Amino acid sequence: MNRYRLFVAMIPLFLSMLILQCTSPDSTPDETRIPVTFALDTVVSFDGVPWSLEWLPGGDLLIADRNGKLLRYDGTTMHEIGGLPEVRSKGQGGLLDLQLHPDYANNGWLYFSYSKADMTGDSSNTAIARAKIQDDQLVQMEELFWAMPHATTSHHFGSRIEFDKDGYLYFTVGERGNWDNAQTLENHSGKVHRLYDDGRIPEDNPFVNTPGAQPSIWSYGHRNPQGMLFHPLTGKLWENEHGPMGGDELNIVEKGKNYGWPRITYGINYDSTVISPDSVMAGMEQPVLFWRPSIAPSGLAFVTSAKYPQWNGDALVGSLRFRYLKRVDLEGDAVAGQEELFSNIGRVREVKEAPDGFIYFTVDEGKVFRITPVYETM
Repeated sequence: MNRYRLFVAMIPLFLSMLILQCTSPDSTPDETRIPVTFALDTVVSFDGVPWSLEWLPGGDLLIADRNGKLLRYDGTTMHEIGGLPEVRSKGQGGLLDLQLHPDYANNGWLYFSYSKADMTGDSSNTAIARAKIQDDQLVQMEELFWAMPHATTSHHFGSRIEFDKDGYLYFTVGERGNWDNAQTLENHSGKVHRLYDDGRIPEDNPFVNTPGAQPSIWSYGHRNPQGMLFHPLTGKLWENEHGPMGGDELNIVEKGKNYGWPRITYGINYDSTVISPDSVMAGMEQPVLFWRPSIAPSGLAFVTSAKYPQWNGDALVGSLRFRYLKRVDLEGDAVAGQEELFSNIGRVREVKEAPDGFIYFTVDEGKVFRITPVYETM
């Protein structure tokens, strides 16, 4: 056999080897492979404080800048959306959370929380509004809620927004630095609230028929909840909140329950004095997890995407104080372990699993990051 005939005879073998190589484990889809590590991609950076993220159906990214700007990033250019109400950007206040209505594709409602000042400009509290976006302007704006009492302090606004599977609107309001607010049902501060999507009070809220109570209250005894999310599998409402010096909490929030602040706490005051001698009390809920020392938690996500198989079912919590992302290994509702991710990346404010399956988070230093799986190469 001459060389030409030998070459022709070997062609089927070469083709079979090529097919085998193309179908080897190295080239299987990412969803069936295990990442060896995770990298960070900077999605966008700007001069502002990205407090929250939301994605429009076309893929554009909405960013709430705490300084009082609503931004739309189309992948190349940042656009400012006009028509916001007057936002009191001071201290921890400003433009805060964003949330699309579950039926946004049909009704176009964008919900947002912000700190709203009273007529004097000296006092403020958390407000919830909704509007529609048209040509980079907010239109048909409606204020649904404004927390009382107003306070001259500039911290503890809470402000996370979530919808449940039935379309009810939930949101948090911090106790504004006044501890007594959290334990009384007569005002809105230090609470999780529940409304219909148009701001009406649901008839089955727990304190609708309680004399003197605010009918929007769902739970109380909270300090400053800056992370809240319904678990995508169990449907339970989880939230994280800032403690004082020690005593940050991760909770499962239930209807009508009292979460204890300040009558029970695992922390002490910033001057090292005792806030309460008790960490357990009858009629008050215990956290799933508390942090001591405080990590200053903000933002909360549950990992469901196949892009992160090692983290599936775990919670991700931002740490403002220690400047990392905290992974909480969950087995059901119990904590099996914790891990610190991306140390010294910045004051992590928002954490979210996006429609594209990637996890994004923001830092107060003006950056939005995407966590990208890295696979072993042969």
